[in-house]
Amino acid sequence: MADKKMIRVGVVGVGRGSGFARGAVEPLGMKLVALCDTWEERLNALGKELNVSTYTDYDKFLEHDMDAVVLANYFHQHAPFAIKALKAGKHVMSETSACFTLAEGVALIEAVEKSGKIYFFAENYPYMAFNHEMRRLYQKGEMGKFLYGEGEYVHPMIASSGNSIAPGMNHWRNWHPATYYCTHSLGPVMFITDTMPVKVNGFVVPYDYDDKNLRMRVRVADVACSIIVRMDNGAITKAIHGGLRGHGNWVRIHCNKGLMENLRVGDYNMLRVRKEPFDKKAGEPVEKIYKPEFPAYARDAGRHGHGGGDFFTNYFFAQAIKTGQQPYMDVYRGVAMSIVGILAYKSALNDSNTFEVPDLRKKSERAKYAKDDWNPDPARRKKGYPLPSILGEIKPSKEAIASARKIWAAKGFREKEQAKYGKE
Repeated sequence: MADKKMIRVGVVGVGRGSGFARGAVEPLGMKLVALCDTWEERLNALGKELNVSTYTDYDKFLEHDMDAVVLANYFHQHAPFAIKALKAGKHVMSETSACFTLAEGVALIEAVEKSGKIYFFAENYPYMAFNHEMRRLYQKGEMGKFLYGEGEYVHPMIASSGNSIAPGMNHWRNWHPATYYCTHSLGPVMFITDTMPVKVNGFVVPYDYDDKNLRMRVRVADVACSIIVRMDNGAITKAIHGGLRGHGNWVRIHCNKGLMENLRVGDYNMLRVRKEPFDKKAGEPVEKIYKPEFPAYARDAGRHGHGGGDFFTNYFFAQAIKTGQQPYMDVYRGVAMSIVGILAYKSALNDSNTFEVPDLRKKSERAKYAKDDWNPDPARRKKGYPLPSILGEIKPSKEAIASARKIWAAKGFREKEQAKYGKE
């Protein structure tokens, strides 16, 4: 595709997707042409604001004259939507997670390979400025071999906000297990070090009945988790995420020539780099703390959400389409990152024993998992499938349900139509 040709983009999901819709701007070579959602009031309002076509039917949406689709629909529905778009000849950028089962991961990889289209996994946390800088230092060889890493995505919410962003008792945010939302914590470590997960042990902090704020939500899954991951170079990564108190996201990379981490106190965008006296060069400080710049488009990136990450997902997606080269965050990394969360939950339900992460880049590995649809989705439950909590069934209180329904009604959400709302 010639650089001067605009990439015509359609967005699925006008909740989270509205951020992309407003960011699909000409400087990146992208033009928004269509929106799709089943929540018609929100869809029509955004379509009118942006002056683009709107669809409530995904199949009709895919018939629109466009080059690429951005999937910001529900967390557990990305792979089937992506596969349909690829079969329709569209490039795809998918929000997290890439897949909700191992079988979906296999099917998605094979659909990308067959289509020849670009697939970009829109995990945005790696693209914060301090993560860009840690990748730069690591790739230059400044820090030596990666030995141990930590990624943390800690996001507690007041009950009213938690209920607000999850309209409906069956909304995915109200039941997905603690381990599944793991890409914000694992993604930066993989991006910085170019490593892939090979083994997983999952540990879950169970639902806390003593937490008054949690009991006012209708969420029926656990509080948080810690996932220990063996990487393909032998390093260990600890990924923590969930609703623990102490909001923030941090990345820590230990190598055999030094340490890199963003600060936990003050401005977390500041980077700390430490080298021991016996490792550093003459005249080099043992420790330095500084605020790194984005590698490109600093002004534009700074105006977008998630520490600039939302800009760079758009940017790298556009670049991949223009060059015809699959991006760094390709389908293989997206699926690998996503299935860590699935396997970590299996581990947590099995006394935190080790589970191997299959390398689905290898066709020989895929047959073992092509029918593995094990998942905690209440709508897909079968015998032997898990509940969302390691404690078993969690029942929201009558008070929590009443409070949530009042919030949903104020948003214009009609709970009786819950089954229709497959997209944000």
